[in-house]
Amino acid sequence: MLRLAGDGLANWQIAFGVAAFAAVWLVEVTRLQLSPPNDNIEQLTWVRALEWGYYKHPPLPTWLLWLPVKVFGISAWTTYLLGAACTLAAIGTLWHLLTALRGRRYANVALLAMLCISYYNGRIDYYNHEVVLMLLSATGAAACWRAFNTGRLRWWIALGAAIGLGALAKYQIAVTVACIVAYAAGHGGWRDPRQRVGALTAVLVALAIFAPHLEWLRAHDFGPVHYAIDSSLGAELSWLGRISGALHWLADQAFNRALPALLLLTAAARSARASAAAGVHAAGAAQGAAEERRTRIFLQAWGWVPLIFMPAVAVLGGSALPLHWGTSFLFLAVPAAMELAPRRCWDGAPVHAVLKAFVIVQFLLLVLANLTSPRSPLVVQARGWQGVDSVAMAQRLEAEVHALSADPVRVIAGPADIAGALALEMPQHPLVLIEGRYDRSPWVSPELVGRCGELSLTLSDAASVGVPLGSSDSGLRWRMVPPAAGARPCPLH
Repeated sequence: MLRLAGDGLANWQIAFGVAAFAAVWLVEVTRLQLSPPNDNIEQLTWVRALEWGYYKHPPLPTWLLWLPVKVFGISAWTTYLLGAACTLAAIGTLWHLLTALRGRRYANVALLAMLCISYYNGRIDYYNHEVVLMLLSATGAAACWRAFNTGRLRWWIALGAAIGLGALAKYQIAVTVACIVAYAAGHGGWRDPRQRVGALTAVLVALAIFAPHLEWLRAHDFGPVHYAIDSSLGAELSWLGRISGALHWLADQAFNRALPALLLLTAAARSARASAAAGVHAAGAAQGAAEERRTRIFLQAWGWVPLIFMPAVAVLGGSALPLHWGTSFLFLAVPAAMELAPRRCWDGAPVHAVLKAFVIVQFLLLVLANLTSPRSPLVVQARGWQGVDSVAMAQRLEAEVHALSADPVRVIAGPADIAGALALEMPQHPLVLIEGRYDRSPWVSPELVGRCGELSLTLSDAASVGVPLGSSDSGLRWRMVPPAAGARPCPLH
């Protein structure tokens, strides 16, 4: 039996528990999947060249991956561990802030609830722009509270840095900025001249960090912006489509992604009521009336604004909302939801009862993950990328290529997801020429292809475009493009 501190779990117990949570889920999700997530593959493709931007997104997630890849090599597990670290660091940052604002029992209940959100368990292996933005949103929230409530310059600089770096992660940092504006408006801090000077300082710091990427955007015809418009923002849905899309997104966040967290919070509140009926009481962090009001406004602004902002984008802009756009912000809704109930629901929740509920919820989530995985006997045919066994496909391709030539493959050209997945699983980890386009693949030069040739992949049923890959019915065909006549020998590395 764990020995509990007077205000809940000890720090080492929390750290050990979170590490065990991450280990269980990482082992389980990687065991169940046939291929790494597309986003992880994308980052392992892009990390071959450090740029100020890439054709789809800003550069920060790729930069953060560069050093781990140099140390541990090109590996899916490098991205799994980095993705889990970003996710848990974001949740840990918010937990630390909640400990200061509401006390440890409240913060511990929030921590367990956040870990029940499906974004942060079944997708803990994901490393993408959302999880990096999640970390910077949490950092921004912590800096925002301290900047507005201490007035110290260093916290305004930290807030600006979080916003600027967040903009280098994903342009959805606009949602974080909206949270800051909502808090400033809600508690009236904007009336203080010192707060306005601090806010201006934060803006200047953010712009200084973002400026080089802005110049890169100008030089590259604003490629990531066009990608965002083409993929979702520019969908130009009908009014019925806008409203139904917004409601669908909200329903998915609340009754799918966050449903396990809501169940845990319900169990915690019920256990607190039972303890109170038995005469057991616990006190939370004491606050004055003014600070209590600021804290409540702060937590609700950061929790509810993202859930208002996203549907507003859909309804007012006609955009299609990908469901995963909640990844960076949904954990912030947990304390906002907790603020709707009296403090005694959380301060009086017995730790052992909440932990028991947490274990039950996690067990059920693990069972569900097994039943719905592509390896489950209940799943006849997995949809989309989930049904692609990239390891088996790469082994077939490697065997067929080496039957024709013993030379190593240095460049593989084709669709980003398939070419990247096969390159990751092939022993020599060839460079990926995305869709055969050099403008999207700055790590591949025409000179290199001229000297080494390329393995070209095409999704087509036409026999004239290449050889079918083994017995695969995916429509994937390949062909070897030889080096240019008279070209220098292909470099080994």
